[in-house]
Amino acid sequence: MKAIGGVVALVIVLGIGMFIYKAEFTQGPTGGAPPMQTIDVAGVRSELLSLAQAERLYLASHGAYTSLDQLQQEGSTAASGGARRGYSFEATIDDGQHFKIIATPSDPAKKGWPTLAIDDTMQISQQ
Repeated sequence: MKAIGGVVALVIVLGIGMFIYKAEFTQGPTGGAPPMQTIDVAGVRSELLSLAQAERLYLASHGAYTSLDQLQQEGSTAASGGARRGYSFEATIDDGQHFKIIATPSDPAKKGWPTLAIDDTMQISQQ
């Protein structure tokens, strides 16, 4: 009787383990996004953080935020408003005291990919 109970318990535990494996690990952390999309979006997030940090450094030395082109001219960043990883980056400056950088998919093959943004609070949001 103990042996039958042990086998039943083992089957139940294996069934629960299989359910958790299928639900959590087969889709990955991005909910089933293709690997290239996951890699490119992570790169765009990193680029947004880099641009936002360059804006903060510019604010500390000049007293106001500036455009991406100006950051590139100053050598603060290698990125400009052009496309990188199939995304285009655009900064909007509000009275020199606030900024928002938006990364929009510009490659036609990336239609439906997320548009990302970062502002002076250094928080990345998905739009």
